[in-house]
Amino acid sequence: MIAEVHEASRGVYGAPKVFAELRRRGERTSRKRVARIMRENGWAGTTRGCAKRPKGEAKQAAPQANSAPDLVRREFGADGPNRAWFADITYVRTHQGWLYLAVVMDIWSRMVVGWSMSPRMTADLADDALKMAIARRRPEKGCIHHGDHGSQYVSLLLGRTMRDAGIEPSMGSISSPWDNAAMESLMGLIKAECVHARTFETRERAALEIFEYIEAFYNRVRIHSALGNLSPEEFEARHAKEAASAA
Repeated sequence: MIAEVHEASRGVYGAPKVFAELRRRGERTSRKRVARIMRENGWAGTTRGCAKRPKGEAKQAAPQANSAPDLVRREFGADGPNRAWFADITYVRTHQGWLYLAVVMDIWSRMVVGWSMSPRMTADLADDALKMAIARRRPEKGCIHHGDHGSQYVSLLLGRTMRDAGIEPSMGSISSPWDNAAMESLMGLIKAECVHARTFETRERAALEIFEYIEAFYNRVRIHSALGNLSPEEFEARHAKEAASAA
């Protein structure tokens, strides 16, 4: 059963998550036993590492006058869907050059609600990810979009998209990753569990694997301790069922 769970997780689960998944299936065991069996068989989860930022492609901080206030203040949670979205951009190495990935996550369920990929880190990259999130979720007026001070997140293009949808812009402090720690964590997961120190032959190959990781694994399957060991999709489905029952 441990081998089955580990394989189904694409080899990314360590002992704590394998144990949690076994408990979800009703199997009575202990975390120590799971860890011992995994160790004896050479089964290990992925570990997060750091990748160097591409030279010449660092995010450019926007002028202070164009910045938005910090409406989050390191409160990485929400009391319902589409109350607070977090956004960031990361990069993936390929033999053709860098591929940039913009992601929008609903902090309530940790669901990736929007994403976009491009060979260039432009305002369109961030705007396309936000537009996908808006099309999928149809947020009510007042939803917060929290990003950093990169020029992509203070562009006129993104600002117009947010105004049209009634979304409130928010930014943490300049050069303070802790103000967007939830997204730093998500991007670390994508790097460790999907990219995992690989170099793809083409940007297209990298884009296909990232798409499949986000939509087929991360949103639907991967369990999160912060969600009571449910996947984002399971968490939202349970909430919808409970809300329907209460009504």
